[in-house]
Amino acid sequence: MMLVLIALLAGFSAAGAAGMRIALPLLMLGLFYNDRLWSDLPLLWAVHPQVLIAVLTSWSIFELLGSKKLLGQRMLQQVQLFFSLPCGAIMTTTVIKLSYQSIEPLWLVGMIGGLFALVLQLVQIGWFFRLRGIPIWGVILEDILCVILVLFAFHAPTNGGLIAMLLLWVSIRSAGAWKRWSQKTGQQIQPD
Repeated sequence: MMLVLIALLAGFSAAGAAGMRIALPLLMLGLFYNDRLWSDLPLLWAVHPQVLIAVLTSWSIFELLGSKKLLGQRMLQQVQLFFSLPCGAIMTTTVIKLSYQSIEPLWLVGMIGGLFALVLQLVQIGWFFRLRGIPIWGVILEDILCVILVLFAFHAPTNGGLIAMLLLWVSIRSAGAWKRWSQKTGQQIQPD
């Protein structure tokens, strides 16, 4: 039972990374942690490995460099919002499979991981609009946290899962703060 819980925490750690970046976690997972190079990744096994590496590498570079500018952040958000759910599901199921734990139904756990990635992406979009762009220190922190979550998914799954749960807690708190902020600004805009 404890090993299953650790596998779940590892999966949610990977899903948290997918909620911040799309290509970078997939590239790290495929290159560093998969012996058969992409053959275990759901949906991506059908794509030729050289094409997949080229696409993920170029998009990872754009994620790392383009996210530092306002226009790049806006472009990335549109793509990441669309792909965060499937990427989170792929990351979650792959990490659990690689941990050699059998969790049934795995597709349901994968969808929960995908929803978790989508929630993190929605929180980032909310902060983007509230702050009128994510500051450079926030983007760099997000890049570092994404890499750490992927590494922790394999080397320290309990810590990675706890960081992911902390990110979920911050997301829930952010939603409450946005609601109060929107009610406050809505009252100021309405004429008496």
